[in-house]
Amino acid sequence: MPKDYSRTLRIADQIQRELADLIRNELKDPRIGMITLTGVEVSHDYAHAKVFYTTLRSENDKFLTSNGLEHAAGFLRSHLSHRLKLRVIPQLHFIYDESIERGMQLSHLIDEAVAQEGPKKETDRP
Repeated sequence: MPKDYSRTLRIADQIQRELADLIRNELKDPRIGMITLTGVEVSHDYAHAKVFYTTLRSENDKFLTSNGLEHAAGFLRSHLSHRLKLRVIPQLHFIYDESIERGMQLSHLIDEAVAQEGPKKETDRP
């Protein structure tokens, strides 16, 4: 095991896997549709975990998803305590991850810039 892969990172990865399974199979809240967990950051004392997620829903539905996840945080935490063998189960804080949307916007801007430039004419090459 490499030294740079600390216990905190391993716990964050395990929390992400278990939460994804719990949300997919156990959570029945209609406000929470298809979401993707993009990452988990756990504090050094394991008291708090930031859970980053993304969804392809509209802006209004993102608000509902956020409320649904915050409402389900206690349920998810209690189920995590049964799946993980930790003394302290972190408080879950759900944060919407906008990096996917920003990446799509940048890609769209690049495509527009390339389209405006037009086709390049071949120059004489030796």
